[in-house]
This record gives sequence, structure tokens and C-alpha cells, in this order.
Amino acid sequence: MSRPEYLAPPEIFYNEDEARKYTQNSRIMDIQEQMSERAIELLVLPEDTPCYLLDVGCGSGLSGSVAEEQGHFWVGMDISTAMLEVAVEREVEGDLLLSDMGQGCPFRAGTFDGAISISALQWLCNADKSYHNPVQRLYKFFSMLYACLVR
Repeated sequence: MSRPEYLAPPEIFYNEDEARKYTQNSRIMDIQEQMSERAIELLVLPEDTPCYLLDVGCGSGLSGSVAEEQGHFWVGMDISTAMLEVAVEREVEGDLLLSDMGQGCPFRAGTFDGAISISALQWLCNADKSYHNPVQRLYKFFSMLYACLVR
């Protein structure tokens, strides 16, 4: 099976059907939960203090739900309208933003205590459109991500 990022751009690959299949697949749900727990653990956030997290490529909100369960608040950004619609249907608690991470993170400096991204960054390494330059998209994303995080 080919990797999804080789088949189509994310906003096309994760259409309505694919977004639902992804979110209802118990294996994917388990993997997302485990990876999200580990990603949050790696942030070394203060104990017993709710933090404000950014979930980059939040999809249907599976990883954001793990942050919620741990008592954190979150904002999710994703390029796929269908994935965000599934998140709304699931009634996730985080705020959702339709956004291309290759265009950067459109938030004020120092907004977030931490950021997680589960299975999304690899999409930046592809040139899905003629004007996409993976190196520039990666640079823009990481420089703007760094700016919106608390020091």
C-alpha cells in the first residue's frame, strides 16, 4: 500500500469517505491515542496545570481529545475540510481552524504552551502544487510555530 501523501494532496485524499474511515478505524484510533499521549509527555508540561496546546494537522480531533482527557485546552488546525467536519460531528472541545500548515501558524507570539502533530508533518515534504517548495514550506511552518510558542 502506498503512503497517502504520495497519492493525493491532503485536502483531496482526506475527503468525506476517507475522513470517516480514518476516524472509525480502531487500529488508527489506538495508534493515535498512544502517539498523542507520548507527544504530550515529551512536552514535559507542568503537572496539575492545564496548558494551551496547538494540534497541527488535527484531523478529526483524535489527538486533541487525548489532550482534553489530560485536562488541557487545545486548538487544532488542518487543511482537510472533511476531517474538520468529522471533528465537529464528534463534538470535540478544541477550537478548529481550516489552515495549511505550509503557510505557517497564524497565531500571536507566545500563544501556546506546546504543540503536537501526529502524522501530519510528512505532507510538507511533498510539492502538491506547482508553486509548492517543500524547503520553503517547512521553514515557514517551523519558524512561525516557534514564534507562537511560549519560550
